[in-house]
Amino acid sequence: MTLGKRALALIFPVILSGYVLAASLIYYVQSSSILGLERARLWQQMGLLTAVFQNDVTQNRSFIYSLVEGGAVRLFINERDPAYRSTALGVRLQQSITSLSDDQRRFISVAIIRPPLTVDYYFEDSDDPFAQITPQQLDHARQVIASPRLSSWSYLDEPGLDPLIVHSEFIDPLTFNRPVASAKGGAILVQTAVRPRAFLDMKRGLEKEYGAAIEISRHQFLSQGALSATATLGPSLFARLTPDTVFLENRLRTLKTLLAVGAIALSLCTIGLVLLLVRRYITNPIARLDRQLTDVMTGSRSALPDMHEAGEIGRLSVNVKRLHDHSMKSFDLVQNASWTDTLTGISNREYFNIRSTQILEEAEAEDLGCTLLFIDVDNFKFVNDKHGHKIGDELLKTLAARISAIVTRITAANGLPEGLFARLSGDEFAIMLRCQPGCGTITQISNEILSLFAEGFEVLDKAYPVTASIGIAVYPEDAHTLAELIANADAAMYQAKSQGKNGSARYSRSLHEKRNRQRRIEEELRVLNPDEEFHLVYMPIVDGHGKVTGCEALLRWTSPLLGRVTPDEFIPIAETTGLFSKIDWWVIDRAMAEYGHIRKLFGAETILCINISSAELYTKSISDHFCDCADRHGVDARMIEIELTETFAVKLGEQSRRNIDILRARGFRISIDDFGAGYTSVQQIIEYPAETIKLDRELVESLTRSAALPTLRALVALCHAQDMSVIAEGVDTTEKMTLLAAAGCDFYQGYLISRPLTLEEIGVWAMQRMMEKARETISAGQRARA
Repeated sequence: MTLGKRALALIFPVILSGYVLAASLIYYVQSSSILGLERARLWQQMGLLTAVFQNDVTQNRSFIYSLVEGGAVRLFINERDPAYRSTALGVRLQQSITSLSDDQRRFISVAIIRPPLTVDYYFEDSDDPFAQITPQQLDHARQVIASPRLSSWSYLDEPGLDPLIVHSEFIDPLTFNRPVASAKGGAILVQTAVRPRAFLDMKRGLEKEYGAAIEISRHQFLSQGALSATATLGPSLFARLTPDTVFLENRLRTLKTLLAVGAIALSLCTIGLVLLLVRRYITNPIARLDRQLTDVMTGSRSALPDMHEAGEIGRLSVNVKRLHDHSMKSFDLVQNASWTDTLTGISNREYFNIRSTQILEEAEAEDLGCTLLFIDVDNFKFVNDKHGHKIGDELLKTLAARISAIVTRITAANGLPEGLFARLSGDEFAIMLRCQPGCGTITQISNEILSLFAEGFEVLDKAYPVTASIGIAVYPEDAHTLAELIANADAAMYQAKSQGKNGSARYSRSLHEKRNRQRRIEEELRVLNPDEEFHLVYMPIVDGHGKVTGCEALLRWTSPLLGRVTPDEFIPIAETTGLFSKIDWWVIDRAMAEYGHIRKLFGAETILCINISSAELYTKSISDHFCDCADRHGVDARMIEIELTETFAVKLGEQSRRNIDILRARGFRISIDDFGAGYTSVQQIIEYPAETIKLDRELVESLTRSAALPTLRALVALCHAQDMSVIAEGVDTTEKMTLLAAAGCDFYQGYLISRPLTLEEIGVWAMQRMMEKARETISAGQRARA
């Protein structure tokens, strides 16, 4: 029997039985998995159904609050003339109701009821002009009036009628707030009802998919069978969906068929392929492979002649051994190379993680401590961008060599084990030492590293403006794992940066609390609803005559969990976690939606300034979003000024420059915000693609002194030479404004003019300014006549 036939006789039953067994196991496992997946999916669908229902309930509650806060309901209730109330005020109330709905197809009804059960007003957004309140809604109102509750909602689903979500709220006719319980008899009941169209559509879709009706009851359900799910729609409203048994059987039958067909097909294909491969790659070439491998390993021949020697397996074993020895030597060389940073020649992150883990295990076994120093080179990116990568690489190599020498010298002098020094990434380095704070070694190493940057770091006989920030974390006091140790040392390094750079900081409890707050802010940013927690305030910009020429939209966040969170806290977190787009897009849309009110207050030429993250310039969709929002809200693009931080222009990428060109081509204005806070050069001022420069408040503070007036004039003149208007931020005294005006500044912004105001407050502020100007005009006229 040939080797091929023997292979067929041996392989065929093994492969066939193996695939059959595998198919059986897969069916057994997958049947349970399918049941679990379908159960999880069913619960997920019921959860989504609950979310959709709760959204409709929330919208109905918001609708009634918005309606009560409007003036139309107040006028209607307080009007004593029934004829005038039912005609003119009824129409006005109807218009207010219609304006509050952003979906014209959505059914909404509003009723105003006086106890005991007198319907003063009823309106519904339907095709029936003579529609009246339904008995079910009246029953709900009767129940609320009879109960001690001041507000209530209910889901009305009666046969023959479309389901409704009804919300009833008592209001005091004098204060228009929720009355106290003792004054309920004299209060007015406002009732709104909406048809949960999204909920009903999703409910019908689920019923069609699972072949069973969704049960809704005011009593809590119990799950029925293996595939059943319940949901809590409200405090006393529950739903249950129990799919038909045929639903799961169909899926299992399909799985069984596919596995049977697959097992047979794979068996035949595998057997044919194995036989082909055995014949081609084993039986025929085995002798030739042995001779070729022997010649290659010994290097005795350059050609490979045919040979007919016996004992191929023996020689093949010897040659494999030789190949293995050579491979192991090569592997050692490759591994050493893979653990070394190619630029600096010190250890890299991979080796640092491996060796640090071993060090921590040894320290735990010996009950000793370890200290991690996390080093970051401040301003390295600026040097790298300005002077080129060659200088940047040389700086890193020189720095690595000097720090390595410091660590080796100090650890040897103090009789400590050799320290582990590695480059983690870019301009970040780490030192792991087998010692604890208190022995002086950590302080000595930190001070000597920082002294390298005392007068700029010298590379190739030239000093560069870089410093170092060092974060220190100790095991096991500050962390119990390597990941925690690195994270805590990194947090301490950022603390050192915030203290002025070129310094060191030890991880502390305050840092832990700060990191926890940052984590909580990040978690809240991921789940928040911007419409509920965000709002905008506006800070006016005036010219030299005091005329308002623009308003800057500023974001404010009030979190139900965290309270008020300042932009200085959450904006950096949003940018580092990639959540800035969610914030910027909401700010753009809301600011343009409210621009019409700003325009009415200050005139058609008022500029709206919108701040966006510089990181947005590296996305392709930001220009389209600006244009879409402007078109949707009817805003002239020329009246929108996009404010970007000054530091973004240190090095413009191709995509960011293209986005700026697109925005400017479509009419949007570009403003460079916080000018003077980064690394500004004359060349960068000349190349800035912007219409406006906003001087940073700290720059204004330092330049608004009489001695600095020539410098301020030169800076303003340079901006004017580039056809850029100049806005000064932080104008909080008349002396500053006088000096800025003397220097030729165009516009002013600061607390001397106004603090940031809400949309309602800025209307009051504008009215007060108008009244003040009117009084000044009258006084001037009186003085002229006198």
